[in-house]
Parts: sequence; C-alpha cells; structure tokens
Amino acid sequence: MIAISEYSTSNRLREMAVGERPQERLERHGARALSDTELLALLLRSGTQGHDVVTLATRLTADAGSLAGLLAWHEGEFRKLKGIGKVKALQLIAVMEIARRVIEQQGAGAPLLNRAELVSAYFQPFIFGLQVEKFWVLCLNRKNRLLRRVEVSSGTATSALVHPREVFRAAIRESATAVVCVHNHPSGDPTPSSADIQITRQLCDAAKAVQIEFLDHVVVGSPAADPSGRGFFSFREAGLA
Repeated sequence: MIAISEYSTSNRLREMAVGERPQERLERHGARALSDTELLALLLRSGTQGHDVVTLATRLTADAGSLAGLLAWHEGEFRKLKGIGKVKALQLIAVMEIARRVIEQQGAGAPLLNRAELVSAYFQPFIFGLQVEKFWVLCLNRKNRLLRRVEVSSGTATSALVHPREVFRAAIRESATAVVCVHNHPSGDPTPSSADIQITRQLCDAAKAVQIEFLDHVVVGSPAADPSGRGFFSFREAGLA
C-alpha cells in the first residue's frame, strides 16, 4: 500500500498543464483515452485540502490494487481515505455495482450450462468480492440452456443454509426440466464440506421425487485458492451427484 505521505507533498491537479486535466482530455480525446486514475478523478469531482482529486484517485487505485479491485470495496473501505465521505462513498459503490451488472449482462441470453467449467465461468461476476456464502439454483430447459437464475439463500461467511423445497419450488415455477445448484466459498477454496455433501444427497433424492434432472452441484471459488487449481468443484464429476 502506498503511504499518504507520498501524495501529500504536491497538488497533482494544480501541476497539470491547462488542457491536460481529466475533464479537458475527456472533451478532446474521449473516455477511452483516459487512464483509470483520470476516470476515477472525474467521478470523485473534488478532493480535500492537501489531497486534490487526482491524488485521491491515485490513492484509490493503489490501495485497491487495480480498478477492478474496487468492485469488492464496501462503504467503510472507501471512507478510510481522507476526502471521501458518506455521500461520495455511496456514489462510488453505486458506480461499481453498475459495472458489476454490465459484466453480468454481457453473458446474458440463455447460456449453455451443461458442464461445471461453463457454470463456474458464468458465475465469476456474481461471486466477485462476496464475503458470505450464497446458494443459487439454475433452472434449465431441455437443451440445458438457462431459463432463470434464482438466489435461494444467503448465509454467513462459512455457510448458506438451503432446503430442497426452496430449490425445486423455483424449478417447478420456471417449468425447468433440469437444474444445476451452485454455491460459493468466500475463502476461494471450493473443496466441499461435510454439510455440502449432505445437502447434495438430499437434493439428488428430491430431484427424483419431482422428476426434474439434477445435473450437478458446483462449488465455485478461485483457482489461486483451489488445491486443484481449477477454481471450482463438481459433485457430478466426483461421482457424488
């Protein structure tokens, strides 16, 4: 992390030549010509005494590691920086949520979800930055394309309790012929717990009772934290579903 003192010795905005400040560069060259820091500076609009808006934007990207890293930030993390109060923090959270939804919607349009790696790739925008476990059911048509994604439960940092009736109530409502169940592990390690194994068995039994095909239960995480390096675990591939 870059120390505040490294930024406090100069006013970077004042030092910029007229015509080279973010707003003037946006007007002349368009948004794609601007750096991440310049775009953030335009969103922030103003800094504070001793911390001009460009310096503040530089600090944000440095502390988050990248612009994408800000997607996982919460209000308190934004407000740790001098110059960002409650209103500005909430505005930034709203912008980051818009960015997240744009990423999610890029893959919209009935994706094919018949393999665990496809399910994992589809879910990356949804799990990015999540600090709690969530459980979803993917309702699929006869060709294993998505009818609807339904969030069934949201739990603590280590568990998301779910009952088969909630899973298959959603599937029946959508007239699904098959389902894939998905949940995330905030730690990034998708290795299933004993509770995960137990609920999968219950889901398999419930699927037979309602005559809806249970394709898989996929636990999604990150390749960096996964001992196998894949970033997901498939109960179907493991012979447990």
